[in-house]
Amino acid sequence: MSEREYGLVGRQMLTSESGLSFLQGIVAGRHPHPPICRTMNFHFVQVSDGRAALEAMPDFAYYNPIGSVHGGFAATLLDTALGAAVFSTLAQGETWTTLELKLNFVRPLTQETGTVRAEGRLIHRGRTIATSEGDLKGPDGKLYAHATTTCMIFPAEQR
Repeated sequence: MSEREYGLVGRQMLTSESGLSFLQGIVAGRHPHPPICRTMNFHFVQVSDGRAALEAMPDFAYYNPIGSVHGGFAATLLDTALGAAVFSTLAQGETWTTLELKLNFVRPLTQETGTVRAEGRLIHRGRTIATSEGDLKGPDGKLYAHATTTCMIFPAEQR
């Protein structure tokens, strides 16, 4: 597909394949990007087992009163990348949710920063708990923020 599509799939479709397959379907255009991607101007670019990357363009629309991009922008990107790293390890019929997100800001983002890349990497995958880490870097490789997360894994509710 040439233009990204945004939307949600039904629960049955979401749980009918592994997390990795589903996320690779977003990258390949088989599944739509979630609506938050349109709202925050980011998209998935790469997914593999225990890893996920997305790219975004900081925009003036995300500025806070002190003249830089609001920290929620970086937090959303990292929450998504770290969560997707965990999601990529799920078997068919499993789901997950974030329990905790720890974020450190290193330098401010501005609209002049250029395209940023958030990458998430799995640290540990247990039966019910997973952790991942990641970073947000600019086009020159400069670090803007880094984070860790803890996620809970459980069977998807069947309806």
